[in-house]
Amino acid sequence: MLHVIGAGFPRTGTSSTKAALERLGFGPCHHMFELMSHPEQVERWLSILEPGPNDWDRILQGYRSSVDWPSAFFWRELADAYPDAKVVLTIRDPERWYASMRDTIFKANVAPLPEGEHPHLSTMRAIRPTLLNMIWLKTYGTGTGTVPTKEQAITAFERHIVEVRETLPADRLLVFEAREGWGPLCDFLGVPVPDDPFPHLNDGDAMRVLLTDMAEGRPVTTPFDASAQEARG
Repeated sequence: MLHVIGAGFPRTGTSSTKAALERLGFGPCHHMFELMSHPEQVERWLSILEPGPNDWDRILQGYRSSVDWPSAFFWRELADAYPDAKVVLTIRDPERWYASMRDTIFKANVAPLPEGEHPHLSTMRAIRPTLLNMIWLKTYGTGTGTVPTKEQAITAFERHIVEVRETLPADRLLVFEAREGWGPLCDFLGVPVPDDPFPHLNDGDAMRVLLTDMAEGRPVTTPFDASAQEARG
């Protein structure tokens, strides 16, 4: 059951937010990196494309929070499915967000996948033309084989922020930038501020390492591999 739902787009400090939520006791937290590390989850996520209601308890089995796509794309459904969960909308400057997306995720989605049988390649082969393509089409109006224009991307980004703000009551929503640190997040979730520093993970560097690993057919490296969790069945 989810207690915290991340509604922010990728490249908005979602890795830092994942690490922070887990430090505060709201872990495990689902992130796209989890799908890369646990390809056995792919079948659950592809069930979203089938007719009928989504079984979120099964799709997010074992997780207490979620951030980043694919889960953040379904923030409305998750907010309805878990009415007691709070929602964190991670944001950043639109121009800087677009530049980061352009140099990482947009670039990756048009690059051919290399040969190989590493689990992360199996994951991407399964979700890029299906689940991710659907998300891209509904968000940007273009599929994963095409890079959205700057106008398309920033328009979608800003529209999303407005929709989340207008949909959820103020007492259920935190609009959050990772640079703000522990204070707003801990106040919102009603937990003490930890003694250790806020985990400012560099999503850009992590994504560039991941893309290099993928291009060279190596198992991907994520910011969370040092404390890798057991695969969830």
